Amino acid sequence: MSDSVSRTLTSTPGLLASLDPLLREWLPRQRWFAGKGRPVTGFSLVSAIELMPADSRLGLYHLLVRAQQSPVPGDCYQLLIGVREALPPRLAPALIGHVEEGPLAGRTVYEALYDPRPAEVLLEALRSRARIGGLLFEREPDQEIRPGLVPRMVTAEQSNSSIVYGDTFILKLMRRVVPGVNPDLELPLALAREGCPRVPPPTAWIRAELAGEPYVLGVLQPFVQGASDGWELALRELAKGEDFATEARALGRATAEVHTALARTLPTVTLGHTQLELMTAGMVDRLEAATQAVPALRPYAPGLRSAFEALAALAAEGRTWTAQRVHGDLHLGQCLRSPAGQWWLIDFEGEPAKSLTERRLPQPPLRDIAGMLRSFDYAAHSADPPAPGWAESCRAAYCSGYAEVSGVDPRTDPVLLRACETDKAIYEVVYEARHRPDWLSVPLSAVRRLALDDGAPPPSPLTSPSSRRPHP
Repeated sequence: MSDSVSRTLTSTPGLLASLDPLLREWLPRQRWFAGKGRPVTGFSLVSAIELMPADSRLGLYHLLVRAQQSPVPGDCYQLLIGVREALPPRLAPALIGHVEEGPLAGRTVYEALYDPRPAEVLLEALRSRARIGGLLFEREPDQEIRPGLVPRMVTAEQSNSSIVYGDTFILKLMRRVVPGVNPDLELPLALAREGCPRVPPPTAWIRAELAGEPYVLGVLQPFVQGASDGWELALRELAKGEDFATEARALGRATAEVHTALARTLPTVTLGHTQLELMTAGMVDRLEAATQAVPALRPYAPGLRSAFEALAALAAEGRTWTAQRVHGDLHLGQCLRSPAGQWWLIDFEGEPAKSLTERRLPQPPLRDIAGMLRSFDYAAHSADPPAPGWAESCRAAYCSGYAEVSGVDPRTDPVLLRACETDKAIYEVVYEARHRPDWLSVPLSAVRRLALDDGAPPPSPLTSPSSRRPHP
């Protein structure tokens, strides 16, 4: 594949205008659309590349479009738009709409990732290291991609989209894209080159260079065939009444292996008084904003603030901590267990709500550990009835496993651990109050525990969430 079979279409008159009314209806309905609740008032075209000529039976466009939303600027989204005269029944769920005017007038446009032929085009471009307009398809020199792998779209994705090729590779395509170095490629690539076996090594990736800015658009990695998602595995064990401590210990060891490898291969920094002062100030600010957004949090505010004040007091006494690159959004749903029992960590993007700059900052490893401890709590509360003692057993086993590899038990740093877990629980309270009120009892139970040192009153009686969806 080469530039001769593609066209850069940014200046093609009428292309985006003809798609605009269809995208306004279709885009907000997608699970990966981040601007829900704010109407889309229009689009601006960042890039448009024709990957398959639309004058043939099947066309394929790669678009980067910015959705215009008030009061803040909208996000940039990566779209793969297929073009056909009419859709066969098997592609009915992929329908975007019928174009009335412009260069695609009279044609049907649809989400191309549902269609095997466009998916094959992407893999062939990666295999051949193509450059198509502003798109760069790159791969590791020692990695081979054999042709003919049958693609299928993964339908369970949320913030991104993925295609599995013949149970050999999985291509993760970023949907909301920002310029800069994406940690979801940066960190797995660094870990693979360091020889860490706990992360599927990137085989190839898609980048773009636009107006002098780099974008990471997709990453191809080995597909872990038969693997279990950590969240689903934990729920299955809970449903059977089985203990999960052995798996939690193994997951703690895997986490420590990743942290150790990241510290070896990427720079670390020392957090002193000034840095800790800024960190705790940010935690306090998030608490203040959360209590305004969620009144149920207000009775616990003094106790929660004491967690941050205790950390600031240690820093004022001269205590320092080491910060490094971390996963950034670690929970059971970001882990895979192979049939052979090996744990893998995936999805290194970090918390989607944070800016790319924030997601790439060095952090204390306890940030990741606090996220996993909260995840065990979520799993325990999703059981019906809730499983008393299950989360505590998993938390202890996870920390013990981490210590076996790192030499440092996270529980020996209770002040920082409590501050990190408190900060995470506050974030969860706001998320659940806005998006899933029936889950609010889960982080509120953690808030009660974390604020207990201040004698905060207990919340109203807890009820089990009505459905088994992963935590934020």
